[in-house]
Amino acid sequence: MTDVNRDITLEIGDQEFTFQMTPQVVTKYFNATTQANKVAPANNLLMGTVKQEERATLKPLLANPVTVMELAGALLEEYSPDIDIIVKKSSATLKA
Repeated sequence: MTDVNRDITLEIGDQEFTFQMTPQVVTKYFNATTQANKVAPANNLLMGTVKQEERATLKPLLANPVTVMELAGALLEEYSPDIDIIVKKSSATLKA
C-alpha cells in the first residue's frame, strides 16, 4: 500500500503543479461536497493543497468549473490506492 501523505504532480499544458495530499484534506473535500455544491470544494482542495509558490499560477486556470472538476478528479484518482475489489453476487434463497 502506498503512503497516505503524498506529493502528486499534475502537468497542465507546459506547467507542473505539485499538490500535497493527506487523508485529512481528502476527507475535508468529501465532507464539503454535496449534490448542490461540488465546484467550490474541488476548488478549495486544489488551492489548499498546491504548493504555495504555485498558487498564483494555478488560480487563473481554475476560472472554468469544468477544469476545476477535471483537475480535482485527476488528483483524487492518482491519490487513490490501487486495491482489488470484487463484488460478489448474493444468492437469493427462496423459501417454500
